[in-house]
Amino acid sequence: MTERACWIDATSGLAGDMLMAALLDAGAAHDRVAAAVASLGLGVAVRAEPDRRGGFRCLRAQVRVPAGPPVHRHLDDVLALVEAAELGPDAKSYARRVFDVLAHAEGGVHGTAPTAVHFHEVGALDALADVVGCAAALDDLGLLTGNPVVTTSPLASGSGTVRAEHGRLPVPTPAVLGIAARAGLPLTEGDLEGERTTPTGAALVAALARPGAFPAMTVRSVGIGGGSRDPADRPNITRVVLGTAQETVRRPSGDVLVVEATIDDLDPQLWPSVLAAVRAAGAWDCWTSPITARHGRHGQVLTALCDESLRGAIVDTVFRHTTTVGVRWSSWQRATLPRRSVTVAVGPEGRRQRISVKVSEVGDGSRTVKPELSDVESAAEALDLPLRVVVDQLMTEFQRQDP
Repeated sequence: MTERACWIDATSGLAGDMLMAALLDAGAAHDRVAAAVASLGLGVAVRAEPDRRGGFRCLRAQVRVPAGPPVHRHLDDVLALVEAAELGPDAKSYARRVFDVLAHAEGGVHGTAPTAVHFHEVGALDALADVVGCAAALDDLGLLTGNPVVTTSPLASGSGTVRAEHGRLPVPTPAVLGIAARAGLPLTEGDLEGERTTPTGAALVAALARPGAFPAMTVRSVGIGGGSRDPADRPNITRVVLGTAQETVRRPSGDVLVVEATIDDLDPQLWPSVLAAVRAAGAWDCWTSPITARHGRHGQVLTALCDESLRGAIVDTVFRHTTTVGVRWSSWQRATLPRRSVTVAVGPEGRRQRISVKVSEVGDGSRTVKPELSDVESAAEALDLPLRVVVDQLMTEFQRQDP
């Protein structure tokens, strides 16, 4: 079994279109990315073309948007567009995390709730295209499933000012600083001129990577994405390096943050939406456990597992979606089995349905195989078959292709 690794070099610049171009240059399927962006249904299109920045060959992602005044969207509006886009479940979850990071950052800047934020620039059509395009590209490269090792360099902070919806803003912008503070992302090179990291670029990385050095990997491809400007002080590029992780950087054990809240006054019908929101905020997993609280009231303990960098987003989500007035967390140690994800097709020709399957491998050679339930349900509905029949066909086909 191999595990994917990725390093993002953002020391010279980082924006949504630059990261998307770097992922395309590293091997993501252009057709899949373009189709995902077009599926937003807003007349937005993306194409990639070769260019040069500071003497470096690079790829530019050109986003074309229809003419007209920008539309100011709230978080719920943006999430509805993401949900309707042609993205897989992992890509949708990632895109939701990105916009949640942006909403919290903008809300912190303006002193408003994340759901009340007018997205302005980051909710514009080109930013929607950047996030959806990057989600599709990352999914195509296999960086949103399994247990990939993804690290990022410090982000280029830039200097001076930039014109925005509310006039001139200092660089780095307040939203970028807010994202960096919440996610623990370091900034560097304040002497670089102009805006070098945009809020969308920072959010895309915050929802994907942890700060760290170049991981030990066998390099498979390198992608270079260029920005719109070509300054003289340093090439305005984002680099992405993809490869196969070496054994020393795989993560069979380590720290995990356990976030909990005890809740005894929430309408039970709301719990599915709460769990969905916590997962969308970046939790690796979450669940509830029944309890008997004071005065004999029945309640639930909500538990979420996440990385320390996502603690703020998880805690805020629990407060937003539940009635609790207190959230607690602690750091635990854990051990996990190596895991990979494969795709299995079932059904007759012309109606084949693709189902994601998670495979965990034990040291003695045995393994556990677990289909993604949402994929099975979608396949059963499309094929008009009972779930158990689809699962039986799936396991038979899995054994045939991966004995």
